[in-house]
Amino acid sequence: MKKFTYQVKDQMGIHARPAGMLINEAKKYKSVITIDTGAKKAELTRLMAVMALGVKCGQTVTVTVEGEDEDKALSEIKSFFEANL
Repeated sequence: MKKFTYQVKDQMGIHARPAGMLINEAKKYKSVITIDTGAKKAELTRLMAVMALGVKCGQTVTVTVEGEDEDKALSEIKSFFEANL
């Protein structure tokens, strides 16, 4: 299991467009990828669950990756967060 924390910089937080892109990115991997706000947790392959987290700008989230391709998934999901959120 690997994880990283990230403070969301997007002015609108994790809203529909980047959430959809994030779900598509997460579906590329065999590993289970979850996002945790501290109060709520969701699998990154479930759009409505991610949207229900209501992540706002400035909020810190923890992303956990567990599975056979976790190193690659962690690296690429982290890069996605840095480029888009």
